[in-house]
Amino acid sequence: MSKLDVILVKPGSQKQIYGDLSDFALTGIEQPLWSALLGAHLRQQGYTVQLLDAEAERLSYADTARAMLDAAPRLACVVVSGTNPSASTMNMLGAQEILRELSELAPELPTLIMGLHPSALPERTLEEAGARFVCQGEGFYTLPALLDALKSGATDFPIPGLLYKEQGRVVRNPAAPTFENLEALPAPAWDLLPMQSYRAHNWHCFGHINDRQPYAVIYTSLGCPYSCSFCCINTLYGKRGIRYRSLESVVEEIDWLVERHGVRNIKILDEMFALDEKRVVRFCEMLIARGHDLNIWAYARVNTVTEPMLAKMRQAGIHWLAYGFESASERVLKDVSKGYHMDQVAQVVDWTRKHGIHICANYIFGLPEDDYESMNQTLSFMIEMNAEWANIYSTMAYPGSKLYEDAVKSGLPLPDSWVGFSQYSADCLPLPTKHLSGGQVLAFRDYAFEAYFRNPRYLDMIGRTFGRETADHILAMSAHRLRRNFATY
Repeated sequence: MSKLDVILVKPGSQKQIYGDLSDFALTGIEQPLWSALLGAHLRQQGYTVQLLDAEAERLSYADTARAMLDAAPRLACVVVSGTNPSASTMNMLGAQEILRELSELAPELPTLIMGLHPSALPERTLEEAGARFVCQGEGFYTLPALLDALKSGATDFPIPGLLYKEQGRVVRNPAAPTFENLEALPAPAWDLLPMQSYRAHNWHCFGHINDRQPYAVIYTSLGCPYSCSFCCINTLYGKRGIRYRSLESVVEEIDWLVERHGVRNIKILDEMFALDEKRVVRFCEMLIARGHDLNIWAYARVNTVTEPMLAKMRQAGIHWLAYGFESASERVLKDVSKGYHMDQVAQVVDWTRKHGIHICANYIFGLPEDDYESMNQTLSFMIEMNAEWANIYSTMAYPGSKLYEDAVKSGLPLPDSWVGFSQYSADCLPLPTKHLSGGQVLAFRDYAFEAYFRNPRYLDMIGRTFGRETADHILAMSAHRLRRNFATY
């Protein structure tokens, strides 16, 4: 049997990231798309690949390191990319601990770390993470070249996208090109993952709250053409823009997930799914023709969604759309280059509800122009809209975003550890606004969470829409108070 070329590992840090909520099983556990894409790409080129999802397998840092060593790979790679822009930085704690454990067990084993956060801060990652190599960017060109170099016994690595140390100095090669033709990539290597271990978010399955498995994530495109200052998603890709898969390959993948694994609950990962009306309508028509009984959610944008899209989405099984409303203040939205106006929101909400699609409303408190007046304006808007679910965030300056660059230049306080970038950790430290401290923002966010989810009008709507069991679930969820280290602010 040939030697394993590479093991690609998703780190797990559930307890540190979600605090006590990790015990309440509210969160989704999602397949590591980037590992599965890289694994399929490498396997297609003849390399031997193993995937290890430490989160899904509930492995400790030490057990993860031991499993990596037991696999005896040529290269041990930790992939720190989640399925949304916030999921990379907060997983750096687990990534670093795993690499530390592995270096104690096998200091001679070549290790690499990659993902969104390492791409945003490659030199710092090289200094802190304890890996021999850092991959900046997607890795589709970098990893095969590195594996070939390791096979040949090379001692220097002039490989685009790769950083490493040589005699104490950092060697940073030029960036690797973006992988433009997504059709040249095979379907993600889902067969290398424990597909039975993944589960949907609680809200995704309102009405059948105990039926969150099986579950899968898919993508139809990569990247985003917009440049919201709080977002870092395009850092991994090296530029702003969007690339599409063929709809035929997407639908074939859905067929496989349904037929092989009985998947019904699906998340479309695309940052900008509801962008091109003709493409979205055609995709939905293809799904409708398949006749699958699906429960899908996807991201949408206020200024790109159209009513023809919405009509077809519901027929195709897209039951939920997540809108990034962020704030109800025009002043705040304009400052972060959101690109839409509040007068567009009411029409889009009406269209969405008209076609029977539930709304997951995303809000961010503490954007740079926020003060108590604007945050109360957003809270009032939230309660008045009464969306079926709300993700209520505080503003984080994620590495790779313009907010992070501005914070560093201005000397604004940032979390002392990467887990402090988690919305739910005790050490969470939001970015201060021009008017409020990070602690004030966080306290308001937690107040808004309770005000929303314990509102009798909201709970009555949930009971009528999804049943009493779902309303009781939300009451139990909102009773769990997050621990916050406010004394440190």
